[in-house]
Amino acid sequence: MGAGTPKRRGIQRSRGREAFAGLTLLDVGCGGGLIAEPMRRLGFEVTAADASSENIGTARAHAEQSGLDIAYRAATVEQLEAEGAGPFDVVLTMEVIEHVADPEAFVRACSRLVKPGGILIVATLNRTLKALALGKFAAEYVLRWVPAGTHDWNQFLKPDEIRAMLAPEPLTVTGPFGLAFNPLTDRWSEGDSDINYMMVATRD
Repeated sequence: MGAGTPKRRGIQRSRGREAFAGLTLLDVGCGGGLIAEPMRRLGFEVTAADASSENIGTARAHAEQSGLDIAYRAATVEQLEAEGAGPFDVVLTMEVIEHVADPEAFVRACSRLVKPGGILIVATLNRTLKALALGKFAAEYVLRWVPAGTHDWNQFLKPDEIRAMLAPEPLTVTGPFGLAFNPLTDRWSEGDSDINYMMVATRD
């Protein structure tokens, strides 16, 4: 049987889901569910939160149409922590921290929702001139990927700043891991950390 047959592809997809079955994941600042939905398809038990009730309504409706069981919450991460939510095997926050009023309180609250041995993944934009030129001006005014004014370059964070914010917590922090987007292929790949990057923290 060839590697590309429908049956073989189905088995591979099933095994991919099984690898994450039973693991819990929290998507903080989930927006319309663009990350939460593929994570659920991979087998994670997903909770997704956003401060915007409108975003949650949109995300919940789309998940229902897609037949995906995702626990959506209209709440901030601080509210989730106060309610005693979690802990989770994985906490994701993808390009959210640069939009919040208190990034240190935000990222530390995210970290406290991680199980011992679990991981926190923080993706954001670096405060560099390259990020100003490409991550803000090109993305907003030339390519128009996002509405003008979406990003404030002064709110972008350097990797060492995130590392310092997480220092008081019992975490092992690694990164930055650079990300590069290719608009021709519509894919992300490993790259330098001058624009987009991720930090990964494991709770001790």
